[in-house]
Amino acid sequence: MAVPALADRSPQPRALPLREVRTRLTQLVSLAELTDTVTVVTRDGDPRPIAAIVPAPAARTGAQARADAERVAAVSAGWARRLEELHRQSGRRHAAELRALTDALAEAWAELDRRAPAGDPALTRLRAAHADLLRRP
Repeated sequence: MAVPALADRSPQPRALPLREVRTRLTQLVSLAELTDTVTVVTRDGDPRPIAAIVPAPAARTGAQARADAERVAAVSAGWARRLEELHRQSGRRHAAELRALTDALAEAWAELDRRAPAGDPALTRLRAAHADLLRRP
């Protein structure tokens, strides 16, 4: 069974002499792009590296990486502030709606207490079901 040329995903960089890199440059660049493979270029007959073909993200400088990180941090901080403000607004809106609801419920219970006979079992069960809403903070 034939193994595709792009199946080699070894973590070790491959070393190729300059002569071979010249003839296979397009393939090596595609390999770096698609599989994050690093190819070290050597002089013909000399094992010391002289250059490398690396995926673009790996070629970023430390300054570029720090600038990107600072930009992401600033954007994230902006979104965090916006989300926190929306959370506070939502909390205030929720508290106001809950107060309006508990006030309306208290009025409804006051009316039920005036109209229903004392000790009505259905009213007692309903009051127990609404006990948490009837307690005002």
